[in-house]
Amino acid sequence: MRHTISVLVENEFGVLSRVSGLFSGRGFNIESLSVAETLDPSVSRMTIVTSGNDQIIEQILKQLNKLISVIKVVDLTGVETVDRELVLVKVNAEPETKPEVLRLVDIFRAKIVDVAPRCYTIEMTGDEAKVNAFLQLLRPIGIREVVRTGLVSIARGGNVVAQADKMPHQGRG
Repeated sequence: MRHTISVLVENEFGVLSRVSGLFSGRGFNIESLSVAETLDPSVSRMTIVTSGNDQIIEQILKQLNKLISVIKVVDLTGVETVDRELVLVKVNAEPETKPEVLRLVDIFRAKIVDVAPRCYTIEMTGDEAKVNAFLQLLRPIGIREVVRTGLVSIARGGNVVAQADKMPHQGRG
């Protein structure tokens, strides 16, 4: 089963390496990984997507919690979340395909962010299914290159991993 794990970590040198090393050292695969600092610049939030049975995920969560730089670990699987991914796709834009590309950009609420004589670069955000559907429809036109951010996820409603005004890290020396 696929799991989305949110990890608050101290924003310091080597944390990403230790987290990814935990996965690779135990033979677990990271399907996607997104990291950025939070409102508190000393804290970063990682969104990790991985797969495994309940026993494997439980082991991953326990091992993550043992890492010194880890502040909080939350498995968002089963929690109502808002999930998004950003994709940049470079697609052929020949005179005969431009109208179809523009139609798909409009339908998927994407944006053309760069134009070359025979190529468009398109930016689109959405959940994984929307991104995959967009790419599938662009394939026959001719995709030249694709860059995806990986999933970012946040709990819906009042559920929070870390409140901005009550970050567990604030106040530490």
